[in-house]
Amino acid sequence: MKDLWVSVSGAIAAQQNVETIANNVANANTPGFKRDQLTFKEQLTALTKGMEDVDLPQKEWAPEDFYRSYGAEDAYVKVDGSHTIHEQGQLSPTSNPLDLALSGKGFFEVQTPNGIRYTRKGNFSIGKDGSLVTDQGFPVLSRANLTGTEIIAPTVNLASDKTAKNEVARMPANQIPTPEERKINVGTGGKISITRDGEVYLAGNKIADLSVIEFIDGQTLRKEGNSLYINNDFANVIKTPPKTAVHQGFVEESNVNAVTEMSNLIKANRQFESIQRAIKAYDGITGRSVNEIGKF
Repeated sequence: MKDLWVSVSGAIAAQQNVETIANNVANANTPGFKRDQLTFKEQLTALTKGMEDVDLPQKEWAPEDFYRSYGAEDAYVKVDGSHTIHEQGQLSPTSNPLDLALSGKGFFEVQTPNGIRYTRKGNFSIGKDGSLVTDQGFPVLSRANLTGTEIIAPTVNLASDKTAKNEVARMPANQIPTPEERKINVGTGGKISITRDGEVYLAGNKIADLSVIEFIDGQTLRKEGNSLYINNDFANVIKTPPKTAVHQGFVEESNVNAVTEMSNLIKANRQFESIQRAIKAYDGITGRSVNEIGKF
């Protein structure tokens, strides 16, 4: 059974790779979607033990001395990590004034029942209360301002994040705007225009600034599903004004290349099938050895 672990661990890793690539393919037409990629790690006992453990017999060598594995039979494969590729997607015109695309590394800030989340999916609409919402009905937030000074509002649960709590401790509690206060009310009438800097105008009058957040390290963001991201580290937020441009009447397409991902999916499936055949071969060898030994 020990010999099976190498191929079984490879099959588990290959299956995860197939599922990741299949999810990329499934979201090839999802606006703002960013593809994921797995990295793998091969664990070798010989490498972890070091060269001092490789001993050569001080005797006349026998044939079996040439077949020492030095722990190679304990090798296994595992997924080392999943990484989101935050490459810019192509911008496609829609002529819909409520469709917004981002050019740069920023994210729209939205309010969900689970707290603040971030998204690049900018096919927005007007909610029942007249506020700008996502395709799931989550309010799109405006940039927070304190006495004329722009700030980044807390993006995590202050009760569970001491770092974030210290960041806003200098501000008077009654001046910290809540997400409810940062909804963008565009009403049901009037021409809506949005500048590259995220300034929102209704019938020629400025009503808000879109909250576009940029992060120091995008790899620390965690996908929640439905093109939403979670940031658990308030220090990861860039405090300076964002350099990301907002494009009205456009949506950002997925950065998934459907042809490339389909090719990768075929390769991953073939690799998984090859490992399955290796497992069956090991199982067959084990079964025959048990039956043969039983005859003696």
